[in-house]
Amino acid sequence: MKLKEMFNSKFGSIPKFYVRAPGRVNIIGEHIDYCGYSVLPMAVEQDMLIAVEPVETQTLQLANTNPLYPDFSTNANNIQIDKTKPLWHNYFLCGFKGIQEHFGLSNLTGMNCLVDGNIPPSSGLSSSSALVCCAGLVTVTVLGMNLSKVELAEICAKSERYIGTEGGGMDQSISFLAEEGTAKLIEFSPLRATDVKLPSGAVFVIANSCVEMNKAATSHFNIRVMECRLAAKLLAKYKGLQWDKILRLEEVQAKLGVSLEEMLGIVEDALHPEPYSPEEVCRCLVISLQELRTQVLSPNTQDVLIFKLYQRAKHVYSEAARVLQFKKICEEAPDNTVQLLGDLMNQSHVSCRDMYECSCPELDQLVDICQKFGAQGSRLTGAGWGGCTVSIVPADKLSSFLAKVHEAYYQRSDRNLTFEKQSLFATKPGGGALVFLEA
Repeated sequence: MKLKEMFNSKFGSIPKFYVRAPGRVNIIGEHIDYCGYSVLPMAVEQDMLIAVEPVETQTLQLANTNPLYPDFSTNANNIQIDKTKPLWHNYFLCGFKGIQEHFGLSNLTGMNCLVDGNIPPSSGLSSSSALVCCAGLVTVTVLGMNLSKVELAEICAKSERYIGTEGGGMDQSISFLAEEGTAKLIEFSPLRATDVKLPSGAVFVIANSCVEMNKAATSHFNIRVMECRLAAKLLAKYKGLQWDKILRLEEVQAKLGVSLEEMLGIVEDALHPEPYSPEEVCRCLVISLQELRTQVLSPNTQDVLIFKLYQRAKHVYSEAARVLQFKKICEEAPDNTVQLLGDLMNQSHVSCRDMYECSCPELDQLVDICQKFGAQGSRLTGAGWGGCTVSIVPADKLSSFLAKVHEAYYQRSDRNLTFEKQSLFATKPGGGALVFLEA
């Protein structure tokens, strides 16, 4: 109702429909979706909501309820996405353009859209992907086209790359495929989602470090994607596979037909812990520096001077194994389920911190505080380098846990308390993207 009133005062009319898409928290399985491995997220209750009115002109008008995000308008048939500036409206344009290109459409009518959201931005809870998914669903609805949730997820995962982020598809998949009350094991190629029933005696708590990290604005994320690609190629070459066709670490395992544990052994044999220079990568693959730059590296990683291949591969194969163990423990539900799941989450954080180097001092401090005050397990979630932690907390300890973490991390600092309610909260698995028609 609030959004309807704001839409009316903004555009002088009533929206025809509304679309919501949720954010997500990744419980375990960090930085492995783009390597081809399964992940285990759940949708959070926080979401993006867009009020929409199709119009007769070709103008796409975007406004945001948050005054920090300025209005934007453009021709619906001339979408330009500036990779150098990850501005809020570009994420909407990604979803819009993805659907436009999927159907090969050239003469679209415009629309008025008012965007609202309560997912904390740059927090690792996937506010940007939720906006891309929302925009994709808005566009399909306006066009009157039919797509399955899986097709929508795949199109939105691809189209978010227009903004320059080489993501793997987890965020978009859970945004569309989520169901209330269950986490999901998301598998790729082909995309499918399986319910994972979380233990009833525990609660998942999200805590925001209040350090903002925008994946599209920094190169950390894309460098990690490239390090994993190079590691896959070197491992493939070491094992006599056709390395130039291989892009993901999972493909090496699949082609060799070995277990994740055996892959960790191969990493020990094939790669050294010292960083690789571009020249050494070229010697290993028997290619020139020019070939490396033009045929292997992405445009935004061509000037990188060192690649930590051993560490990244170790993280990916061990993290992929933790995801499968997590699912197995949830299914078998032994008496000490919460402790076992917590152990896996703690191991995941250590690997993200030491092997993948995607943590930051504030995240490490927050994880320590959460573990100290009753979490059985705690880890960074999302891309890292800022954003949130997720902790598994026995249900009977929840209120004392929230009070102590609040005092230890938020009250003893000048951290941004305007988001206080959004900084520390328990969450349960929420539902996926929806369209609401105006009655």
